[in-house]
Amino acid sequence: MSATAPPTEHPAAPALRARWRETVERARSGSPGTAPDPGPFADELLRRWSEPQRRYHTVDHLAAVLARVDELAGHARDADTVRFAAWFHDAVYRPDRSENEERSAHLAERALPELGLGADRAAEVARLVRLTVGHDPAPGDHDGEVLCDADLAVLAGTPQEYAAYAAAVREEYAFVPDEAFRAGRAEVLRHLLGLPRLFRTPLGQERWEPVARRNVATELELLEP
Repeated sequence: MSATAPPTEHPAAPALRARWRETVERARSGSPGTAPDPGPFADELLRRWSEPQRRYHTVDHLAAVLARVDELAGHARDADTVRFAAWFHDAVYRPDRSENEERSAHLAERALPELGLGADRAAEVARLVRLTVGHDPAPGDHDGEVLCDADLAVLAGTPQEYAAYAAAVREEYAFVPDEAFRAGRAEVLRHLLGLPRLFRTPLGQERWEPVARRNVATELELLEP
């Protein structure tokens, strides 16, 4: 990964860089030899999350997902692996492409071994990233449950927060005509409502499930004729 820093510094960037370094250092604990400085890797990831085509999948979203992972960390088998997956899950994001999660997973598979974290952890991070395509982890996949719940927690916002989220998603797809966007967005929302549970962790089910279902159902009603 290159060492290019974000052109415009997001206010959360210094704290996120510090979080990244702490996570990397914990993951390297006990590993022999030297490894690259984590800083340039954080800079490159933040640059990606700051790209101009993003309206929802931004540094703010990254920070929010990491915060939710912290809340759910007690459910995870390896919370730091989930944190790495949060950093990478939308690191590649083009609204006009369908392979964003796959490309993000490939980025993790390349970058984490370069960082000295090993192929096994990289493979697990990539697996978690790919789960965010459908947000449907297998029963007992605790790390997958934590990542997917953290990513979907935005659905459980206040009406104002949810409206801002939905508006930001529409902005990312501004190139799509209204009718086509409504059809595609409605399909996504119906998929979410069709899941047995939106949230798989006990905390997520208790705290977020009812509100999220109500928000998603309301948006779907507004989209459908």
